[in-house]
Amino acid sequence: MNCYSNKFAKSDESKLKTFFENNGAVFSSIQNAAWRAKTSSYTATFYNTGKLLIQGSDVTKISNDVDALMGAKNTAAVSTNKDKTLPEINIPICHIGTDESGKGDFFGPLVVAAVLVNEKNAEILISAGIKDCKKIDDKNINKLAAVIKNNCVFSVVTINPLKYNELYYKLNNLNHLLAWGHARAIENILEKENCDYALSDKFGDEKLIKNALMKKGKNINLEQRCKAESDIAVAAASVIAREAFLKGISELSLKYGVEIPKGASDKVLQTAKIIAQKSSKEELKNAVKTHFKTFSQI
Repeated sequence: MNCYSNKFAKSDESKLKTFFENNGAVFSSIQNAAWRAKTSSYTATFYNTGKLLIQGSDVTKISNDVDALMGAKNTAAVSTNKDKTLPEINIPICHIGTDESGKGDFFGPLVVAAVLVNEKNAEILISAGIKDCKKIDDKNINKLAAVIKNNCVFSVVTINPLKYNELYYKLNNLNHLLAWGHARAIENILEKENCDYALSDKFGDEKLIKNALMKKGKNINLEQRCKAESDIAVAAASVIAREAFLKGISELSLKYGVEIPKGASDKVLQTAKIIAQKSSKEELKNAVKTHFKTFSQI
């Protein structure tokens, strides 16, 4: 799903309404908005705040026409593929997005999340400012995660360090482990709601996820692409995955009585040494990913 968003003066409402009427749109009422205009290829909503949101499989032409009409600048495109080096993918309005958190962190779990987005909740997520978690301060993650969980079907697969280490050495490949987590998250969604399409960030051969899917997910149209976090469903998944990862880090800090740092820096190494001295290196396996070089340095 592609989206266009821009802010106009409230007095522009009638001008924009006439524009969409001339484009053959059918109008309906919607909460917190002046109107919703719908055609076979897009839906446009003019909110009471003056915000205009257009969603559809391809909104390039209609958004360019709006900009030309309004003399608009500083438009904000959400969930669109602006990178012309990437293949264009038509994303259905109703689709599942998946993403992970903790992959590059020595401490804490690996978390894979999936979120089902449809026409109704996509507007809520975009209006709330949901975006790739790497662009959000960690202190705001919980608040945004609550918006997602209150409005979407979602799944969170948390692989705690001990289980992570077991699976990693069993599968002997991080991409296989990631594929297993993404597949489980998608399957969990499909246990609750039917959906024909799923999108994830590209981390390896997409056959890995497809092969890990079981009965419920075998027929889903699965796509992987670089920078998939530009899609609202993948961005939402990144937020709730980050929330669960941060919760895991917080729990470890309480357990070991020391602030657990994120990432894989020198500070991480020193913290791991403190825990190993207080407890044991064997105990450390309950808190860290042991295939990291950091573990052999302790």
